[in-house]
Amino acid sequence: MTAHPGDGTGTVVVDARGLRCPLPVIRLAAAARDLPAGTLVTVLSTDPAARHDVPAWARMRGHAMAGDPELREPDEGDAVWVLTVRLAAGP
Repeated sequence: MTAHPGDGTGTVVVDARGLRCPLPVIRLAAAARDLPAGTLVTVLSTDPAARHDVPAWARMRGHAMAGDPELREPDEGDAVWVLTVRLAAGP
């Protein structure tokens, strides 16, 4: 997993490409644990289940999806789901 704020927008990116369910959500939860409310966290995943799992995790935790899941299909390599969550304040 790579989690970094280096995309120029202040968004934290969790690179979960190549990981299968439930690892993309586990990596997202680990990255989100110490981040402030309002932070955008983008998960990159090649696992098609992530397009359902990440929004479900966000709903269960009171976070919001920032846009719809996006499927990017490069000319070479696996398709990548891009899912962005806006973190809410903790309990």
